Amino acid sequence: MPYTIPNNSCVGCDNCRPQCPTGAIKIENNKYWIDPSLCNNCEGYHAEPQCVIACPVKSPIPWQAKKGRCRVEPRDATSPDLFSNGKNNPFASAIAIWEACNLLAQRTALNWETDEAGYLCYSRAVNQGRGKITFYIQDPFQVSEKAKDVAAIEVFDIRAACIHLILSAHATALDKPWEQEFTIDERQLEKYLGLEKRKDLSKAAKLALMKNLVQQACSLIISMDWPQQGQVKGFSVTNSRLWDLVSIQHHFQEDKLGCKYLVGLTFKVKAGTWSQYFLNKQGCKERTAFYQYGSLPKTLLTTVMSIWQQHEGAVRLMLWLLFKTKMGKEQRITIPTLLRIAYGQEKVNIATRYREERKRLLRTFENDLEVLNHLGIKPIFDPITYPPAIQPLWAKLVDIPEDPDEALEFWINDAGGETRLTDSGPRGKWNLLMNARILSFELPPEWERQIAESEKKQRRTAKSRQKIKTAGDLVGEQILQARKSLNLSQRELAKLTGKSQSWIRDIENGRLKAKLEDQTLLRKVLHIA
Repeated sequence: MPYTIPNNSCVGCDNCRPQCPTGAIKIENNKYWIDPSLCNNCEGYHAEPQCVIACPVKSPIPWQAKKGRCRVEPRDATSPDLFSNGKNNPFASAIAIWEACNLLAQRTALNWETDEAGYLCYSRAVNQGRGKITFYIQDPFQVSEKAKDVAAIEVFDIRAACIHLILSAHATALDKPWEQEFTIDERQLEKYLGLEKRKDLSKAAKLALMKNLVQQACSLIISMDWPQQGQVKGFSVTNSRLWDLVSIQHHFQEDKLGCKYLVGLTFKVKAGTWSQYFLNKQGCKERTAFYQYGSLPKTLLTTVMSIWQQHEGAVRLMLWLLFKTKMGKEQRITIPTLLRIAYGQEKVNIATRYREERKRLLRTFENDLEVLNHLGIKPIFDPITYPPAIQPLWAKLVDIPEDPDEALEFWINDAGGETRLTDSGPRGKWNLLMNARILSFELPPEWERQIAESEKKQRRTAKSRQKIKTAGDLVGEQILQARKSLNLSQRELAKLTGKSQSWIRDIENGRLKAKLEDQTLLRKVLHIA
């Protein structure tokens, strides 16, 4: 049981804080408190709690869970809630966000290496090897030291990927996320993650969990070399926080003894330098940066929080497909790719060598596919490479009629055939699966609807661009030449047209496109036929 410090009896000598081996003793508003998520009674370090031994008045006492309701106190305003429609919210979906999500989900299953300085890193080539993204691990509040031991990755919780996606959604609400901060508190995170329904967790346990997950999501450091892509020039990002955890504000209540009980948390976060290149609305318009976003379904977050222990492979696939399906419906994903994403290359290699491991992995994979199908993420099997003979049993049973008489006839016919639905898989099923593929995944309505709207918007944009190219509209160069031929300044032209000088400048530079009525006015003033 952790300890706590009654501030009514504390003399403030500060003897205890330096002695704490886990750094659990902290000072907030000139009062001491012990973080129960960090305090472990000095187990593994000392035979007795050092805070009790160091205290001249023996002030620290065993911590007791807070009783009764938490008092509602005023706090600083947070960023607006996500999921205003109750279903989904835009979120940053650039390659940096996708790879970070994979890192938090797959953890030690990835191919981690050591760089020249001895730091642990994970690298991924992009754009056919012309670019590179590298991730490091670092404590959110440390300044220099990166992780060198794989133990830093082993402690990662897959649920931190949900926090990462929530931060990605908040970043899309800002005009300049690389400069602006956003604020979220534990009450918002409880709603997003579905923790408000978890009656089996105490308030302290929920707060400790959320704080740990946020710190893990904010422990990633990214370096990036990006080649020129279209009109966007190449750029580099070096040792930048993916998410900069600016501060954590703790909210307390005190009992009669002066013991401080943690009742709330507020996190201030700012996106790293990557967002200046991948989440830049103005830069995207000017063709100097990208603005890449997708749709984050709320059900994905709550599902991950509910099945992460029993079906980790299904969770990994869900998180990966969130980004993969954004690229289009017809993906033709191979089974080896899905196995590697869900379980890691090492487990796949072991299953290839050992029969029992192979059977176990196949059984787990088919169960995870069934979980995805139940959640509305339905795989469409390629009839050529993934025929019914090697498909999971649950996929074969989908065609059974619901009517009892028709179902009876179905089973009678099945029993009289050469093969039966319940027959075991053919010999060499593993080898057949290694060449099989899934054509696509049918998505839940909240996923499909957003993708459809995105596609419609892209089509409308493409059509409007075609109209602009074929309509013979005025362009900035024409306006500039006509103005100069009349010896007019931008200010004089602005007065003649009733516009501002900045509007004239933006039209001539091509930043803005004049409306049809404004083009008519400009043609009249500048004597353009």
